[in-house]
Amino acid sequence: MKLSLSRDLEEISRIVAATRTWFAEQHVSNSLMFPVDLATEELFVNMIRHNPDKPDKITLQMDTVEHGVAVQLTDYDVERFDPRSAPTPDTSAPASERAIGGLGLHLVANVVTALDYDYRNRTSTVRFIALENDHRV
Repeated sequence: MKLSLSRDLEEISRIVAATRTWFAEQHVSNSLMFPVDLATEELFVNMIRHNPDKPDKITLQMDTVEHGVAVQLTDYDVERFDPRSAPTPDTSAPASERAIGGLGLHLVANVVTALDYDYRNRTSTVRFIALENDHRV
């Protein structure tokens, strides 16, 4: 599956609908729906938040891999931001005392099997893999 997405939060409903259809067509286990939805939505929202005024669309691609799903989000003409380098939030502190930001990326890193990042020629590409029977999810 490949989608070209506008920098608009309204696109999330389109992502969810397309993912549901694609999972059914590809016979992907529904147990992967939560980690794929969470990671895709969080990474997409971060791309919009950090580069809201860019005219280029964000590309979302999903492919099946053995026992799972590989997802790639590509953002064009942007500054480098590796989501793996985000500081780990202090989840032991009460919510009222925590710094804002970072929890979503922390959750992504903890629900997917693998998370990778590439940056070349002002193009940012985030890839993740979610596998069945990965007990993180």
